[in-house]
Amino acid sequence: MSLLDYLERKFGRFAVPQVTAGLIACQVVVYLAGFVLDRPGREPIASRLEFRPELVLQGEVWRLLTFLVMPPFTNILFAFFFWYLFYLMGTALERTWGVFRFNVYLLLGYVATVGLAFLLPALRLPDAPATPVTNAYLQGSVFLAFAYLYPDFEMYIFFILPVKIKWLALVTWIGYGLVMIFGGWEARLMVLASVCNFLVFFGKDIVQRVRTGRRRMEIRARSYSNAEPAYYHRCTVCGITDRTNPDMDFRYCSKCAGNHGYCMQHLHSHEHVAAPLEIGNRESRTP
Repeated sequence: MSLLDYLERKFGRFAVPQVTAGLIACQVVVYLAGFVLDRPGREPIASRLEFRPELVLQGEVWRLLTFLVMPPFTNILFAFFFWYLFYLMGTALERTWGVFRFNVYLLLGYVATVGLAFLLPALRLPDAPATPVTNAYLQGSVFLAFAYLYPDFEMYIFFILPVKIKWLALVTWIGYGLVMIFGGWEARLMVLASVCNFLVFFGKDIVQRVRTGRRRMEIRARSYSNAEPAYYHRCTVCGITDRTNPDMDFRYCSKCAGNHGYCMQHLHSHEHVAAPLEIGNRESRTP
């Protein structure tokens, strides 16, 4: 029994169903509240909810949870499209894994994000500005898990262009790779925190797939190396082989330069193959 199976048997009754729908509902409420209440000269609602570790340490502990309900976009069209996809992917993962495992997946990403957020101030340069930690990477991990389990699922970009989600996930991984190469330490650590739950759930499966792929390549290479040749004997004149004419006898001519075989019909009637004349062996003659 795996650790996750043990935890599910022991704590599965505490699992919270429909987490995705709950997060989306809270984000919609925050979006509408900001649209109605935010006014010039007044602190935006978003700034009171975003996760800043230094403010949490000063007593604003609600920020540990409220950053999860921050709306992803200010544009209502993009926000609605995001909520639709997030609900689709989250509910699909919940049905595939079960409520408890999906809760654990989100919880791992949350703990990694929050834990890293408290580590960042120690790594930040003294003059560097503090940036709030968002829920974008945590929600991105849901997208990566869905793309891994349903790689052939098609999305319509701008409701017109069909694209399989595995290609969008590949673009995301390339973007993460570029951040790991060229980004700062904060961005690199945030990427690592965002994919830690993905690696915990799928790391073993990925390693097994790589090993299986290598074994298949090795077996295929051995089969090619051990494959029987197309033929053993071939007539230089007519081209028949011992495979196309298994009853035919073949002989090799000792007067032909090189290794030339002939069928019995052309063994005595062929023209002998002469060795090519090498320029280096020619004798120089003076007139």
